[in-house]
Amino acid sequence: MRYKCVSWLLSGTLLVPLMGIAQTATAQSAPRRTLLALSKRNHTLAIVDPATLQVMARLPVGPDPHEVIASSDGTKAYVSIYGFGRYHALSVLDLVAQKALPDIDTGALTGPHGLAFVGCKVWFTAEGAKAIARFDPATSTIDWIMGTGQNRTHMLYVTAGEKEIYTTNVSSGTVSILEEVALPPMGPPPGTPSQPGAQAPAPPPAASRRMDWSETVIPVGKGDEGFDVSPDGHELWTANAQDGSLSIIDLASRKVAATVDAKIFASNRLKFTPDSKLVLITSLRDGNLFIYDAASRQEFKRVPIGHGAAGILTDPVSARAFVACTPDNYVTVVDLKTLETIGHIDVGGEPDGLAWAVRQ
Repeated sequence: MRYKCVSWLLSGTLLVPLMGIAQTATAQSAPRRTLLALSKRNHTLAIVDPATLQVMARLPVGPDPHEVIASSDGTKAYVSIYGFGRYHALSVLDLVAQKALPDIDTGALTGPHGLAFVGCKVWFTAEGAKAIARFDPATSTIDWIMGTGQNRTHMLYVTAGEKEIYTTNVSSGTVSILEEVALPPMGPPPGTPSQPGAQAPAPPPAASRRMDWSETVIPVGKGDEGFDVSPDGHELWTANAQDGSLSIIDLASRKVAATVDAKIFASNRLKFTPDSKLVLITSLRDGNLFIYDAASRQEFKRVPIGHGAAGILTDPVSARAFVACTPDNYVTVVDLKTLETIGHIDVGGEPDGLAWAVRQ
């Protein structure tokens, strides 16, 4: 289902002052597609023209920003303010006016990290609360919360129909799959005698059916963090930072189909290429971008990119990948056809989360 979302201004309290942050371009000059890149050291979000690789603006966000997502209409950006489970805010940015808006206070949902924008709403993990939650910009309220019972619920993937949610739980070494299910209709108490000749009651209308969420917890490798779902929706790959392995889950059976001893220690993020053929993996302690063949599940190539890396973002339009090289203070641009480095972008110190904003 396609959603057409309306952007709303939000109320709250800013975590950081706006003074001293200079904008480098006007909203009128912004291209339709922009690359969003976080700087953890500078506490800023860079808006980048993907055609020229030039930074158009730098906007303020809260301390320790980790992940960023844009609204489906490309007018707002939301940034998780993490603080290793201590902070409780999402920074909000107006990408049209290129200015910061009041933050969203997540309250007891501390340590927001993984983000998704689906169904006109912001979904986020709350690591400190062992939960996943959803914020509705139309009402400025958190309208849904679901606990995982797992430690360090970290990254997040929400399917387009909002019927399934996938998340990695780093300290538990598990993947949670949450699936919305319909509960049986409420009927008469067990043992209630039926009236002679009485007809069975009609099933309740769909709008009144009772719905709940069922959780499947799948053990994987130690320290699972970065993960992605294959574009065809058949597999979930996760990189396990502590033992260096890759776990491949068959989503139909809800079981680990394969474990690859990749020896990619301190692995941080994992991303399929848009054509489903390759899997890109970064490590915070290794200077290579590891590339695996998805079909054979074998290492295909290593691309030198620096001294370690975090966030990965692919571009189906230009067949490029953008990799946040956190220790090197730049974003590396990799050509997905040649699998070679073709450029760097200075988005600020310690880059991490990356996302696309596409104006509708």
